[in-house]
Amino acid sequence: QVQLVESGGGLVQAGGSLRLSCAASGRTFSSYSMGWFRQAPGMEREFVAVISRSGSSTYYADSVKGRFTISRDNAKNMVYLQMNSLKPEDTAVYSCAADFGGSEATVRSTTRKYDYWGQGTQVTVSS
Repeated sequence: QVQLVESGGGLVQAGGSLRLSCAASGRTFSSYSMGWFRQAPGMEREFVAVISRSGSSTYYADSVKGRFTISRDNAKNMVYLQMNSLKPEDTAVYSCAADFGGSEATVRSTTRKYDYWGQGTQVTVSS
């Protein structure tokens, strides 16, 4: 079992920044890759970013590349999503998720590959 708890969401103006955090507990944090996903009202959940177990590999959705940065601190069991230059279309509930499959450098964007999910944190970007 893995428990994931997100924090850091809120209301921000377009062009602003937010930093999301995800605290993990329950199993060895460095044994799984971590992803961020988001879901806007009436839309399907979509991939945002992923980081490998050691943090050596990352992968981003095209829509956030160059604006968002994913990172992790294995000593603190934390993963972060730094979001800059936010746009109204970034408004969504953001969730972190744990992927136990693959190898050390695996980074996957497919929702069904993830084994555990947090409850999510709301991010609202006003225009």
